[in-house]
Parts: sequence; structure tokens; C-alpha cells
Amino acid sequence: MGVTIEGPDNGSLTIHGVGMNGLKPSKTPLYMGNSGTSMRLLSGILAAQSFDSVLTGDTSLNKRPMERVAAPLRSMGAVIQSTGHSGTAPLSITGRDTAGKPLQGTEYDMPVASAQVKSCLLLAGLWAEGTTTVTQPEISRDHTERMLSAFGYPVTVEGNRISVTGGGTLTGGDIAVPADISSAAFFMVAAAISQNSELTLTQVGINPTRTGIIDILKLMNADISLSNETHVGGEPVADITIRSSNLVGIEIPEHLVPLAIDEFPVLFVAASCAQGRTVLTGAKELRVKESDRIAVMAEGLHTLGIDCTVTDDGLIIEGKGVGTENGEVNNSQPVFGGGHIVSHHDHRIAMSFSVASLRASQKITIEGVETVNTSFPGFAELANQIGMSIQVDTGAE
Repeated sequence: MGVTIEGPDNGSLTIHGVGMNGLKPSKTPLYMGNSGTSMRLLSGILAAQSFDSVLTGDTSLNKRPMERVAAPLRSMGAVIQSTGHSGTAPLSITGRDTAGKPLQGTEYDMPVASAQVKSCLLLAGLWAEGTTTVTQPEISRDHTERMLSAFGYPVTVEGNRISVTGGGTLTGGDIAVPADISSAAFFMVAAAISQNSELTLTQVGINPTRTGIIDILKLMNADISLSNETHVGGEPVADITIRSSNLVGIEIPEHLVPLAIDEFPVLFVAASCAQGRTVLTGAKELRVKESDRIAVMAEGLHTLGIDCTVTDDGLIIEGKGVGTENGEVNNSQPVFGGGHIVSHHDHRIAMSFSVASLRASQKITIEGVETVNTSFPGFAELANQIGMSIQVDTGAE
């Protein structure tokens, strides 16, 4: 679309902005790979442009629900066509030159807390006439609001109501991206369920809309502490230290669910290693991720010998942890058997079951791991550095 980006070079990118009205039409459909965030956020930006666009993705992404952004964008005057009965990608977006007048600001009450839908509408609102207000039923991650503010665009936040008024400008600046807590989650659980472990993850983003994983693990009796807390690029960061823990099963508070929505696959592994039952409710959103994460995780946990029950909006897991022994952490016994896991090409499922191997009595083989590079290139190498044993077959699968 005509933006010049230099890099990446030693972790840095230089992006030469073209201004609010400088994007150009792509000659080919825009391919989003496996990234739902890219598709949903860009659809908001592109719905406001003068030119036509087509957004598509890989097989997995093209099955995910896109009407959740297309429908509210249409209420702003966007012309978007999704595919099939279920409203999936490819998405065809008609530019404003053809569609007529600019987008109009809207008030949208979100049925489900989703940072992607919220961000899509706020980004569209930058070009809309008037004010766009999104009301969310629960707090969801707020990186977009922080980023817009960092680039000098006024954002009004009143509790669960977030508003932007169209017609402003964005000014480039330097952004430091903290380490990702969703990626850190795999190592947090790995350290908690292992024997005699201590791991420090440095400069991880601890944005309060993202720390559900820490809160839930603490409720499960995990030994987690934060240090060196500071701010980087408008985002709070800290070092996170995790030690071997005698985890206990809990009923997960529903207000924490949106704050840990991407971390539940690996939390299910933690729950399997806990003493007693863990109950998750209020998590229907997990059914429309890269896979139906509740069904796929339950299927894999069953394969490895864990007793769990799928419910309409969650999962009940009977943990196999044995509790303390003479007051000491006792994580030496296997919890999982071995077996063949089908990840359904979902990166977080694949990484979660690799963490489970730390407490498995036999080998776990995971199929469909190529999408791990979506969110965490180099995961296997890093995991092996801390003592895990992962072999990646780079053959046909």
C-alpha cells in the first residue's frame, strides 16, 4: 500500500509514514497469513480508504468469524462483503470513492469483549465524520488506545467506553515494544510445573489488561514475583521470576477471562498439574480462535490421560498434582502419558503441549506445528536452552 519499511535490523524497524490519506491500493489481495489481528485491524483502516481492497489469509484464518468486524463497520457506512454463510474471509472492501460519503461515527455496544473488534472500530473512527464510541462489557487489552495516544491522537476513555473523533492526525515517534506476556506464559507455566526450577523473564509487558495469566497462576498458588518495574513506550514492563510451585485447582474468576484469553491453552496444562479441580466458565471466545481451543485442548488432554469435561463456555479439569511432600514442592511425578497430538495448526495449542512434555512419562508427538512461527519464531530453540527436549521435524510436516 505504498509504505516504506526498513528492516528488521537487530530488532528495529523504521517505518516512513505517508500521512492519513497517503495509502495506495494494493495490486493484489492482501495476505494476512495466520494473523487474525492483522485482518481485523486492517479491515477497519481499509474500510475508510478511497480505494478497494481484498483481505485473505491461510486456511485457518479463512475459517475465523469476520462478521464481528464487518457488521459494525457497515453500521458506519462501510461496504464490506464477507464470504459464505458464516461471514468469513476473504473480505472485499469497497473504497469510499465508489461507496460515496465518508464513514460516519457510531456508538457500538460490543456483545463480547474483544480487543480486535474494538481496535478495528477505533481505527476506522480516525477517518469517520464525528465521534466513534465503543462500549465493551469487560475491560479488554488496550494497546491500541495507548498507541494512538503515543502518536498524538486524542482518545477518551470513560470506564468501559472508549471514543475517538475523526479528522485528526498521527505523528510518528519512537516505540519500544516490550516482550510479549502471551509468549512468556509458556515459560511461566513450564517453570511452575517443574521440579527445582527458577526462571526470570526480563522486561515483559505487564499491561494491566494482559496480566490475567499472572493473577490466575497466583490464585493457583504459583510462586511468581515481579521486579524492576518500569515503563517502556507507554507500556508498563517488569522482570517476572517463577519458581517450582505446588499448584492447586481453582474456579477461575470470570472477570479475569478476557485478561488471559490467549493464555488458556497453557493454563489448562498448569491445571492438569495442579492438585484438585479447575473450573473455567465464561470463555466462549476460545471457541473461535485459530481453532476451537476448548475442544482441541480437551481432546489432547484426554489423549495424555487427563480427565476433563467440556462445557458450553469452558472446561473442567481434574488435576493430577500430589501437593506438598514434607512441606516441599513435589513436581517430580509424571502427570501426562505420551501420545500423538493434533494441534489443528494452532500455534498456542502446539506450544502448550510441548510444555506438557515436562511432566510426561513418554514422548509426545505434536502434528501441525508450522504456525508456531506466527507468534513465536525460535520457540523450540529457546525452550531447549532452559532444559526442555523438543525436536522439530522439518520434513513434510
